[in-house]
Amino acid sequence: MTTEIYRDAWGVPHLRADDARSLARLQGRVTARDRAWQLEVERHRARGTSASFLGPESLPWDLFVRRARLDDTARRCFDTLRAKDPETADWVRAYVDGVNEGLAGTDAPEFARTGLAPGRWEPWTPLAVWLATHILFAGFPAKLWREEAARHLGPGAVGLFATDGPGTSGSNGWLLSGDRTVTGRPIIAGDPHRFVEDPGVYQQIRLACDEFDVVGLAVPGVPGIAHFGHTGTVAWAITNAMADYQDLYRERLRRTGAGVEALGPDGTWQRVARHTELVRVAGEESVEVEILETARGPVIAGGPEGLDDGTPLALALRYPPRVTAHLGFDALLPLLRARLVADVDRALDHWAEPVNVVQAADTEGGLLHRVAGRVPQRPAANGTRLVPAWEPGHEWTGWHEMPRAGLTDGLAVMANQRGPAAELGVEFAPPHRADRIRTLLEERPHWSAPLMPAVHTDTLLASAAPLLDRLSDLGDLTGPAAALRDRLLRWDRRMDAGSQDAAGFAALRGALVRRLAAHPAFGPLTAPPAYPEVFLPWLALVPRIGYALEHLLRAEELYGIDRTALVREALEEAAGQPRARWGDTHRLAPWRALPDPAQEAPELSGDHDCVLCTSAVPGWTDLAARGPAARYVWDLARREDSLWIVPFGASGVPGRPHHHDQLPLWLRGELAPVVTDWALLTKESDDE
Repeated sequence: MTTEIYRDAWGVPHLRADDARSLARLQGRVTARDRAWQLEVERHRARGTSASFLGPESLPWDLFVRRARLDDTARRCFDTLRAKDPETADWVRAYVDGVNEGLAGTDAPEFARTGLAPGRWEPWTPLAVWLATHILFAGFPAKLWREEAARHLGPGAVGLFATDGPGTSGSNGWLLSGDRTVTGRPIIAGDPHRFVEDPGVYQQIRLACDEFDVVGLAVPGVPGIAHFGHTGTVAWAITNAMADYQDLYRERLRRTGAGVEALGPDGTWQRVARHTELVRVAGEESVEVEILETARGPVIAGGPEGLDDGTPLALALRYPPRVTAHLGFDALLPLLRARLVADVDRALDHWAEPVNVVQAADTEGGLLHRVAGRVPQRPAANGTRLVPAWEPGHEWTGWHEMPRAGLTDGLAVMANQRGPAAELGVEFAPPHRADRIRTLLEERPHWSAPLMPAVHTDTLLASAAPLLDRLSDLGDLTGPAAALRDRLLRWDRRMDAGSQDAAGFAALRGALVRRLAAHPAFGPLTAPPAYPEVFLPWLALVPRIGYALEHLLRAEELYGIDRTALVREALEEAAGQPRARWGDTHRLAPWRALPDPAQEAPELSGDHDCVLCTSAVPGWTDLAARGPAARYVWDLARREDSLWIVPFGASGVPGRPHHHDQLPLWLRGELAPVVTDWALLTKESDDE
């Protein structure tokens, strides 16, 4: 078999082989060469063994992964894939073979630093990595928050706090028909918002063989190009649909001489699958964890004895891949082979998780705007709260048909707002990003690929309006407070890194959020039950108030809270702080498995509700752990005019030239060219 590795000026791998299987093996080998440490971390995270070398901070994640049975679910899904689509199963296995070959020769310095040796990937490991990457995407822990908010503040609190929470991920994405471009052919552009990781969660890559030639953004550890790809004649991209497809069931469990039983909806006690596992923790004693699974699903919190604080509660998680043993990997090869929108559409009929809104276009004028994934049909109560497993009426009864949508005036814009997936979800992102993108796109009759960064990097903060409106009503202020109020009322509402007004607004917002969170009305929400630590980001009061601030300020009445007085106090506090720039405190804080204090924290423009979505946590920190994990522009006129960027670089190996070489461009909002001419690439031997 002939295999060839080429690199562009940014070190992006362009891979060529005779057939899809040998290409998958090459993709696995090159990914292991470029991202060995990242792959090892992801393998351990997917198995629930990361604390064995990362230490006790990783234990909560490992406990969740074990209890949710992610690795076992991946095995089941691979068995189903092997039975129903043996070609794709063999293709995945080839990728795994390549990963194991590449890991065997790695010189990544993190292994020497930790004393860890690369482990062996199993055929189902890519499926486990995919599950671990996306299991929290739908934000099922938000149901724990809604339960607490409704219990302490009443049912109206659910809507009052409805916004995408601190643990969810989102994206911007837009599709322009040929009528809206200078070439007469469509353009797809956007940026996925995730926790920014170093190395990055997306890998720029090109995969070419006799059957196809595709450029796109792959997930390291997973073969093919799932979410963002361009075959030359058709391109596709996704945003998070914000659908609700995971349920939490309250379980009544009891221990018997034979094990554990759960009370079912038919009134009978049913045997619960049970075993124990030992979780190793570097530097500490190993932890034994009891694994329970009822007819609803794995028990991820509590047990027969309740939560750790004695709260009598056990929660089972029901999620589609565990129920169906199907993860949607049978869509991956058809996506690579797609030539037209119709091919992408058929491929996505197999998609499972996460549930996405897909935009696609082809060179013949075909356009696609649809939802893809699997969402169960069940009562509405399942989507908003914890439901009792022992009561009938909360069962899954089928699957929703995935909605479709069209374009309006030649545009389709998605930014996790209520859109085609509205009937499938409970909470969606505020409309600010989507509205702003559409406004920007409507300012020009025709667009080209090089113009798109102006949309990617827009910093207007529309959600500032409710707080600024309350400032205008304040009188009798001290000199500094009055001056800050006047400055903010003249402010252009752009969260630019160099803006002192943006910093002043952020200081005011943070001070107000902390005051609201400290108000006695919200006191019962400051100490939630002892849920597993991995769910606490969804239950923390300060972030919840920070992200729902505009709703809390606009509500006609807020539990007797004098919001005018609190705004006044917050303004006085912010005015007493030294003047600063937004970028002085708003800095990038990526996740690294091995933190490196020597790494710089570059300043950022943008904010949570800006198109340039660099998410801080108002009232808690100005550091941004979430943001654009990539940016892309797919040009259907000429693929070589497409553009892309990732936050760091093509290589995950510290010290290599392409480890962080894209960071300066990413910070400036610039994009790198997608090179497709093999003559412009540098050939690299594949046996080095």
